Amino acid sequence: MKRKVLCLGIIVGDFLAKPVEDMPERGKLTLVEKTELHIGGCATNTGIVLKKLGVDVSIVGKVGNDNLGKFIINKLKEEGIDTEYIKISDKFTTSGTSVLVHSDGERSFIHSIGANADFDINDFDFSLLKNFSILHIAGPFLMPKFLKMGLTEILKEAKNGGIITCLDTVWDAFGNWLKGIENSLPYIDYLFTSFEEAKMIAKKEEKEDICNFFLSNGVKNVCLKMGERGSYISNKNESYYFPALKVNVIDTTGAGDGYVAGFIKGITENFEFKKCGLLANIVGAKITTAIGTTAGIKNWEDLLKFAKEFGYEI
Repeated sequence: MKRKVLCLGIIVGDFLAKPVEDMPERGKLTLVEKTELHIGGCATNTGIVLKKLGVDVSIVGKVGNDNLGKFIINKLKEEGIDTEYIKISDKFTTSGTSVLVHSDGERSFIHSIGANADFDINDFDFSLLKNFSILHIAGPFLMPKFLKMGLTEILKEAKNGGIITCLDTVWDAFGNWLKGIENSLPYIDYLFTSFEEAKMIAKKEEKEDICNFFLSNGVKNVCLKMGERGSYISNKNESYYFPALKVNVIDTTGAGDGYVAGFIKGITENFEFKKCGLLANIVGAKITTAIGTTAGIKNWEDLLKFAKEFGYEI
């Protein structure tokens, strides 16, 4: 049976400005070359890339009853993604981020949590789980109600149902870190986290020590996204480091979400652990070659061609 993925998590509208070198003084204006409106949020970004790579995807989350929410849902439908399970909030506006892309591709963010803060366990239909083989939860640190009541319960139910579980952390603006996800760790098959986020959670500095911390707390596999330093994956039997591909970086926005999508694509193809990590590294790099969170990925065939240019056969 073809594996279907349920992506649950933050849904965001991204307004990109590029290149941004200086912030204008109060009451003044600064010009940039380009501004664009995109779908953002790690649940939707990962879902879109997965769909482009040929995976059947549904999204669960919440948007506001506003034009930005309608834009996001319509764009997801255009990508062929099932939006039936996205809830509409009448109390909160759709989450939005102003993404300031610097000339070297690095980014700064101004974020409104919006409707993501309104998502909780009552917005999730547990009967959905029987329709999917992989559950990916993305950005729970920016879903405070869900983090408190919902995250552990859903992961546990999924594990009990034989579903592969994945979690991607995102930066914790509330400062909960380990306290927020500690009870969930034993129910996570694949933990994806940036190196900086991982250091905050584990209170460790070295990648090996960080991975050992998570593994000793019940996580089955740990995947560290390390940006220009590449990536590192580990479980109790094997560990691998992948250097970053030398590409012409246009915009790093969404690279981490693309990395996750690449790894999950590998899971759906029953690739071995190392090959999943390699694929993730390649997808993350490909994302950085275009402006926006998902534009760098066209389809599976194009990605295979890109990989061959760097000497990799997928």
